[in-house]
Amino acid sequence: MKQGDFGPFEQKMRAAGVMESAIEAFRYNYDALCREESGLIPEETIQPADGLPAFEPGAAEFDPELLSQSVVIKLNGGLGTSMGLQKVKSVLEVRPGVNFLDLIVRQLVSLREKSGSKVRLLLMNSFSTSEDTLEYLGRHADGGFAEASEVELMQNQVPKIDEATLAPVEWPANPSLEWCPPGHGDLYPALVGSGWLDRLLADGVKYAFVSNSDNLGAVLEPGLLKHFAESGAPFLMEVTRRTPADRKGGHLAVRRDNGRLLLREVAQCPDGDLDAFQDIDRHRYFNTNSIWLRLDLLKERLEQGGGVLPLPMIRNRKTVDPRDKASTPVIQLEVAMGAAIECFEGARAIEVPRSRFAPVKSTADLFALRSDAYEIGADGRVELAASRHGVPPVVKLDDSYKLVDAIGVLGAPSLEACEELKIEGPLRFADGVVLKGKVAFSASGSDPKTVLAGIYEDGEFPI
Repeated sequence: MKQGDFGPFEQKMRAAGVMESAIEAFRYNYDALCREESGLIPEETIQPADGLPAFEPGAAEFDPELLSQSVVIKLNGGLGTSMGLQKVKSVLEVRPGVNFLDLIVRQLVSLREKSGSKVRLLLMNSFSTSEDTLEYLGRHADGGFAEASEVELMQNQVPKIDEATLAPVEWPANPSLEWCPPGHGDLYPALVGSGWLDRLLADGVKYAFVSNSDNLGAVLEPGLLKHFAESGAPFLMEVTRRTPADRKGGHLAVRRDNGRLLLREVAQCPDGDLDAFQDIDRHRYFNTNSIWLRLDLLKERLEQGGGVLPLPMIRNRKTVDPRDKASTPVIQLEVAMGAAIECFEGARAIEVPRSRFAPVKSTADLFALRSDAYEIGADGRVELAASRHGVPPVVKLDDSYKLVDAIGVLGAPSLEACEELKIEGPLRFADGVVLKGKVAFSASGSDPKTVLAGIYEDGEFPI
């Protein structure tokens, strides 16, 4: 076949039952690839985003009318394999007997009680997470959370591209490896292709709050909902200040030629511009992956684009079998949800406190979340203890604690007053351990050493 022939992709996707909207979105990015567009955003074409409004949570009350016009969408397509979990990450326990899904449901129940209306919840599942998620939600059937037709928005899958031929890659040994997720930018074609966008609009739903299911800091905040509704903006991105730990994460910027806000991921940064990309004083804001959408205006924008949002392409080079570096080199085309900020005239961004960004990407994150540095309210909200003034503890664990089971034997020291905790080697904390300031613990050998009850403050403690 000749390079640039989309026909085989279209046939393959139709045969697999992929949504028409997802096929067209993939066609848009495949054509860009064949035109040899790099997807790169050079530093010379952008300038830093400055002067953003800042939001501070207060005692704002929910407006029942606005709540009744809202839907909460959680991106729930990730597995917890990096932490040794063979199921959807959102079934990880945050407290004994309580996991992410339990808290998300608790949050929605609270919103419904406050508004007197059925505030909708949609979980954007992948083929890998759908079964586990729906099976677990059977425990919450009384609230109507167990029916796929009521809570599930399915993520699409797209073909991997043979790098040498630009044809759909073939891998008979395991045909499932011929497919990959299209990134969370698939939210938009999934909303259209599933019929959910029209269904929500027909039900009078106008505002969507979208965030990751593993970010328990991202809750539907009354003040933010009011701000978004009154702004009239079609799109609002929550951003927060970058720290040295966020140097590699996507940042907000402004396109020089048209003044529009944009999101630049590291995969879109030319190698020569990496220093500027990682300069957190120059590019000060990063995307929390929490966004607000006006669904009626989203529909208008999609109709203008023939059903497709022109999201910037992200090109990832991998091998068809990620565990076999000698397997066929492939290109995976992905799009980022937040990149849609550039697709809307009048899109905005707002700086939010760091407390609204508390994702669990590692066992270190989970260890902190399970501690008394965080409090869980009856409404399912997870917030930092008031004494921490919005600053989370920094936890660093060595590689022996990569799996969830490993941190389960560590114990539960008090981290409420801990600024930074570093652990190397096998150890466990006895009941009654209180950590303050910056502390580091180390242990040698293969048998766990016990940190005895007491207060440990600002220092290194070999055990």
